[in-house]
Amino acid sequence: MIGYYDYTVILTYFSLVSAGLGIFISLHGNGHPYIGVFFLLFCGLCDAFDGKVARTKKNRTEEECKFGIQIDSLSDLVAFGVLPACIGEAVLLQSTKYPDRIVRSTGNPQDLVAPILFFLILMLYVLVAMIRLAYFNVQEEKRQKEEGGVRKYYEGLPVTSASLIFPAIMLFQFLTPGDMTLLYFVALAVTGCLFVSKLKIKKPTMKGILICIAIGAVEFVILLLLRIL
Repeated sequence: MIGYYDYTVILTYFSLVSAGLGIFISLHGNGHPYIGVFFLLFCGLCDAFDGKVARTKKNRTEEECKFGIQIDSLSDLVAFGVLPACIGEAVLLQSTKYPDRIVRSTGNPQDLVAPILFFLILMLYVLVAMIRLAYFNVQEEKRQKEEGGVRKYYEGLPVTSASLIFPAIMLFQFLTPGDMTLLYFVALAVTGCLFVSKLKIKKPTMKGILICIAIGAVEFVILLLLRIL
């Protein structure tokens, strides 16, 4: 059986499975975006530690290292590219403001503007997430050959930031009476632009990672309580 299945890749596999479940559940029936974000948060948790877990194995072969890099990017594309887009589609299905225009267009040309615009944002978001991940891999390989060690800065917003951004928007939907559909899609567009921007972002230390995990945990608990109550 081809592939690698030791503990160094298990978190990446868990992240992909979580992303797949989040996609299927988000788009099931009339849409379940609020359930989908729980899977997105779990993907973010897995990603926070997958690299550190992999580096604990000192005798990894070059093939194992390269395999880990490849599956990490492929998993990230699904988890932080495709899943947020699918949650966006589920938000549309649940929307109280846009459903008639999005799901049941009357054939009026004006009614097609919103569906086309939303669709373009979804597709462009996935596209720029893929571009960023591929570009990062190429630049990281080049940097390793020239500098070595661990990078100190990211160029552009890391795609993993989606695991905190979009659950936060779903919290707004619970806490405010207004329809947050437009806000979600604006966030998709802005986040996508930041993925491929020249913005320099310092790579978080362990303290920064723990803070991000704490923020994600707070979002998880609040969303869970709001769903239960």
